[in-house]
Amino acid sequence: MSIQLDHTIVPSRDKVAAARMLAELLDVPWAPSGMGPFAPVYLNDGLTLDFIDTDDAFPVYHFCFRVTEADFDAILARIQAQGLPYRSTVRGSMDMQVNHQFGGRNVYWNQPDGHQWEILTVSYARQP
Repeated sequence: MSIQLDHTIVPSRDKVAAARMLAELLDVPWAPSGMGPFAPVYLNDGLTLDFIDTDDAFPVYHFCFRVTEADFDAILARIQAQGLPYRSTVRGSMDMQVNHQFGGRNVYWNQPDGHQWEILTVSYARQP
């Protein structure tokens, strides 16, 4: 059997707001509560992000989602419609630009808890 990531926990100051925001941007299902103390976002049939409320300090996490060209356009349109700042580089200013390196497109944005989200159309981590 190959190893697959089933879920990961995402710390948050407001799990419901954070889960709702990501699910609406990605147009995937979510629930205000799931098993135990989580607000799950169901990314696909095999991966769930479980948002959990915490008052503890936590690091900023980075999550990258590979999507189709059509999904990229739709997600970027939702990011723009919400007036969320985004950028074309992993670090730097919110330049409201799309990166076209690596044979595809990608953008980054941060949610209120500081976590860094990315969508891309071609994986630069797994080049052919």
